[in-house]
Amino acid sequence: MPTTEEPAGPEESETPDTTEVSETPDARRIDRGGIAIAAALLLACGAFVTYGVLDSEDKATDKQAATTPTAAVTYEVLGKGSADISYRGTDGDKAHVATNVGLPWRKTVSVPLGASPIVDVTLGEKGGTASCTLTVRGKHVQRATATGAFGRTTCSSELPTPEASAAAEGAQ
Repeated sequence: MPTTEEPAGPEESETPDTTEVSETPDARRIDRGGIAIAAALLLACGAFVTYGVLDSEDKATDKQAATTPTAAVTYEVLGKGSADISYRGTDGDKAHVATNVGLPWRKTVSVPLGASPIVDVTLGEKGGTASCTLTVRGKHVQRATATGAFGRTTCSSELPTPEASAAAEGAQ
């Protein structure tokens, strides 16, 4: 039986395979410009996220402070010389301290309802006489006097809770 031979084609081509990656130094070089841009974008995104988180906490605190009902409280310290004075301010339980204050001294603040307005007066070693006065919403509440070296006195009051204040306003 006669055999037919098929024409033999090239078993392998003599041209090199173009799909291989060349191991030249140029192929391993890192695109530093692209990395710098990516790093800058990542930092910018991180900054925006951080600002958004911190800013939202501040806004929540501001909204809470703005919605909390307050009462106008006037602290007054009369006398001569100087004294150390601490008092409750607009931020509720935090005490504000003024040292070696020349007398007379007066401060009006908005104290949140439910908090207790308070002013403490301490005279220095030279002593003397000083009196504190506490006024809530224009009404005199308390007066006390300190005398002598390192004399101390305190004026305080109770403010109604926000709920009790709302009920009293509704009844009027």
